[in-house]
Amino acid sequence: MSKQVVLRSDYFCIEELTTRWMDNDIYGHVNNVIYYSYFDTIANCFLIDKAGLDIHFSEVVGYMVKSDCNYVASISYPDKICGAFRVNRIGNSSVEYGVAIFKDGRENACAYGTMTHVFVNRHTEQPTKISGQLLEALQSAFIRP
Repeated sequence: MSKQVVLRSDYFCIEELTTRWMDNDIYGHVNNVIYYSYFDTIANCFLIDKAGLDIHFSEVVGYMVKSDCNYVASISYPDKICGAFRVNRIGNSSVEYGVAIFKDGRENACAYGTMTHVFVNRHTEQPTKISGQLLEALQSAFIRP
């Protein structure tokens, strides 16, 4: 089975990330679970920087309910990498992000996947409608995969 080719141009924004010595596993490459940490960082940078989400005090918070990752090529410390982000789907209270990792200067992704947030009221933990600045920011990052 051939792997899908995922390009930088498939995404809305690109963030520089840093690999760390501790990200490498015994085989000398970034361990698979670390990619999820990178994905989480990419999504939260967008939510904080573009959507104005105050992770400590906002009434609405995002709970991760689903994620997946497809590995294409390995990376290792001290590789320079970039994380990519887009919005694949916006629902009433949920959003699916497309995320990817690229080696610096490369056009093809080393790994790519999706993450789904359900936005809930911080106090009741009940799903809440996406609206206001959050909705506007998510709409601005919508790219049909």
